[in-house]
Amino acid sequence: MPALAAQGYYVVAPDQRGYGRTTGWDTRPFHDVDLNQFTMTNLVRDLVCLVYALGYMEVHCHIGHDFGAVSSAMAPLMRPDMFKSCIQMSHPHHAPPTPSFEVEASAEPILNPGSGSSSKLDIQAELAKLNPPRKHYKWYNSTSSASDDWETARQGLHEFLRGYFHVKSADWPHNDPKPLKAWSAAQLEQMPHYYIMPKDCSMPATISDMMRSEDSSATTSWLPDSELGVYVEEWQRVGFQGGLNWYRAQTSWSQIQKADMLLFAGKKIEVPCAFISGEQDWGNYQQPGALDGYKNSCSDFRGVTFIPHAGHWVQQEQAEKVIEAVCKFLDGLSA
Repeated sequence: MPALAAQGYYVVAPDQRGYGRTTGWDTRPFHDVDLNQFTMTNLVRDLVCLVYALGYMEVHCHIGHDFGAVSSAMAPLMRPDMFKSCIQMSHPHHAPPTPSFEVEASAEPILNPGSGSSSKLDIQAELAKLNPPRKHYKWYNSTSSASDDWETARQGLHEFLRGYFHVKSADWPHNDPKPLKAWSAAQLEQMPHYYIMPKDCSMPATISDMMRSEDSSATTSWLPDSELGVYVEEWQRVGFQGGLNWYRAQTSWSQIQKADMLLFAGKKIEVPCAFISGEQDWGNYQQPGALDGYKNSCSDFRGVTFIPHAGHWVQQEQAEKVIEAVCKFLDGLSA
């Protein structure tokens, strides 16, 4: 943020609904939560209200990482008059689903390939048939036990998060991502266990196993303990369920959530758009076809920038290179 502010921009980094210091979302027990609060239009509405609350009427560029990349795509898709350009990082945009006129809904999550199509693939059932059996992390994160698993990690929250950052970074030598050909168990099982997990393991147990022979201090060069401590303190304060509710909304896909996205069926991102990510980030490919789909889902796509020696946490692992890529994009807007 300071590096971008030094370029003359007014930079804001809000906590999205369900995270950090933002309040007002449904905090009732797991089975009582109204997941219809966790729709894309609600997320964008939050951002629109924030822009006005800050005294502005438009945003020069909306930049988002991971789930923030979802809002950095959906906000300009829904309100191109307000969000004038966008950059997604580590999570490619996937176009809203088109209407399906079959009676039975697809078993795939709303933000994954094939959403709204005629496919009836139950990916969890297919992954469970593998040897050894696996499961998709999004469905695991949608369970009633996931939040407690994360909060009460046997290795302690600090060590768990340190390991989680480690295995998804370029410091974990086994991150060698490549495009997946289809939304199928045979293709998805190529992804590391932090995405396609052992069937009977929690996320903390999965990370503990992956870190067994790793040097956890390797990531301190770009994520010192003092900064990791901020994450730990915030998650201990508010818990994980608010953030995990977004996974639940994706994997349950209620009728209201379907209608929420079908309003934008066939709509493209019409403002200048770019994608920046770490070269060793499996997030680039976990939704088969999404990255290549930019040519059809955006009318002014400015290209993909892969940052070497970076995994999923590219903005932390290679901060200076990311700033260079962002500034190059921003400079191009006025060229």
